[in-house]
Amino acid sequence: MGNWVREFLGGAGLLPRGLFILARRPRMLLLGALPPLITSVLFLWAFAALLFHLPGLAAWATPFAADWDENLRGLLRLAVALGIGAGAVAAMVVTFTTVTLTLGSPIYDKLSEMVEQELGDAPEGSDEPLLASIVRALRQALAIVLASLAVTLAVFVIGFVPVVGQVAAPVLAATLGGWLLTIELLGSAFDRRNMLFIRDRRHHMRTRRMRVLGFAVPTYFLLAVPFVAIAVFPAAVAGSTILARDLLGAPSQRPVHGPRAPLPPQAPHGSPPRSGPGVPGPHHGPGWR
Repeated sequence: MGNWVREFLGGAGLLPRGLFILARRPRMLLLGALPPLITSVLFLWAFAALLFHLPGLAAWATPFAADWDENLRGLLRLAVALGIGAGAVAAMVVTFTTVTLTLGSPIYDKLSEMVEQELGDAPEGSDEPLLASIVRALRQALAIVLASLAVTLAVFVIGFVPVVGQVAAPVLAATLGGWLLTIELLGSAFDRRNMLFIRDRRHHMRTRRMRVLGFAVPTYFLLAVPFVAIAVFPAAVAGSTILARDLLGAPSQRPVHGPRAPLPPQAPHGSPPRSGPGVPGPHHGPGWR
């Protein structure tokens, strides 16, 4: 049991480690916070516009209730409006990471490369053509969004189960949602190593599930908090780069210095010094001419 606890805590520590690395480079931290800020503003604007048009949308969706009793019609359209609003919020939560990573792709690729260089043994990069890379990234993003929507719907339905649902729903949301979130965040580091498909990430994630979940669960909850995600997102990208190196067996600690040359053997006290490479002989001291 101790091993999986250590793995989980080790994964949870990757987020503050990523933040610590970025704290030494405030410019990269600020650049990394820009895409989630833009996404948050766009989503808030879209949600405000939706709220303004919500009564009209509810009426448009229920034309069959036009001749109903006014109170009954009002209750129905209120329920429909609440459902549309809740669905919009769920869709925004699911797509937030995808939209942010798409908007900030050049910034986050550079940020991830910086973390790799900081830790050493950085890969050279992918040799995939640009157009093929864009098409593949869009296809993978769509697949993850659809999977996330399916998870959101399943969690919503499970939440209606008495007693059990109130416990199971948030646990499943954090576990499955965090897992899908991490698949997205690992993309840059895996692509840089020419491991271009989601199945590559899933395969390596399964080898250290508890470490992945230790990173995924707190990151999922923090990114779900409005505006907290602005500060957390760049740290999550940096932390996911360290996680990718852990999964792939690359060094995940910054090298302190290069290897030292071995010291020459010391002669016992009172014995004449030994000659050898790098050790002056008896007739080759500093006074020899």
